[in-house]
Amino acid sequence: MTGSAPPAAGAVSLAVLGDSGGHSYQDSLVFAAPNERGGAFRSVTFQWTEALARLRPGEIDLGPWVRWGSRNRVARLRELVGLNGQRVPRKEDYLYNFAVTGAACKHLMGNRIREAPRLVALMNKQPERWRGGVVVIRVGSNDFTPHLDLAAKDPSAPALRAVAEHCAREIGRAVALIHGAHPAARIVLVGLSGEADDPLYVDRWQTAEETANLRAALALVNGAIRGIGAGDPRIAFADFGAWLAALMGTRTPAGKPDYRTIAIGPRIRVTHTVGDDPRNSTLSDDHGGVAINTLWAQSLVQQLIVDFGLPLTPIGDEEVVRFLEPLFEAATAPGS
Repeated sequence: MTGSAPPAAGAVSLAVLGDSGGHSYQDSLVFAAPNERGGAFRSVTFQWTEALARLRPGEIDLGPWVRWGSRNRVARLRELVGLNGQRVPRKEDYLYNFAVTGAACKHLMGNRIREAPRLVALMNKQPERWRGGVVVIRVGSNDFTPHLDLAAKDPSAPALRAVAEHCAREIGRAVALIHGAHPAARIVLVGLSGEADDPLYVDRWQTAEETANLRAALALVNGAIRGIGAGDPRIAFADFGAWLAALMGTRTPAGKPDYRTIAIGPRIRVTHTVGDDPRNSTLSDDHGGVAINTLWAQSLVQQLIVDFGLPLTPIGDEEVVRFLEPLFEAATAPGS
């Protein structure tokens, strides 16, 4: 793999950095076990990247679907002799998707994976495609989530401030690196959802004080990320947490879950529950289901149009229905 695949004519090139919030689900190298990323429903379970590639194949170019990458030791040796270090680890994904399940903010610039430097090295092979291209950076959940109990008690705790400062610093370094090599590239910084409204935690933090504290802690971290792009028209902030709460509901001010069932067309209903069946918002391994990811892809396209003026066609609601209905039907077919 040379990384020199020609861009789709007139398409917007799109790259991804981050954690499992961007790692494509159909990666059969990393997700080799049958119970991973959708279990029995794996064939109809897609990440937003995969939905986007299917809904806008002629307008958004994530690169070809490839098995590519290496262990860190191999990548470092290649870099030492002046070659492209490849992405780490080896995975099956779109060429420009460097997001890795389990990654934290430290992995953007260092700590073995070095997502941003290795992506930029690949971008440098075809700088012309990134003059109108986009890099989505979605990371930080693996830094913030371990502190949820602390956040529920004390949103201003030093450990939480440290997470906010660390992630803002590392994301900022990645942004500076990308713009240093490709100043015309657009960057979308995706905020955290905070996990308090994750259906996996539906029985926890059910008081007004805990709810207020969790929201304050989330605002602290997201505020730090949002501030990276303040005043720069090349950078947009996508508030994923606010988007998801508007879609699926959230907790009441008293801390009680107040989630809703959403309707997508006449036949699809999705509840804010956990399970691999696509009628759940969240997979059994606590990642977004195909419906949520498809709707997020729709939202992202709209933001790229509004914030950057990119020549993309909005993904209409009827188009979402046409995309999802066959997947939901396959999930209910005999023997599925």
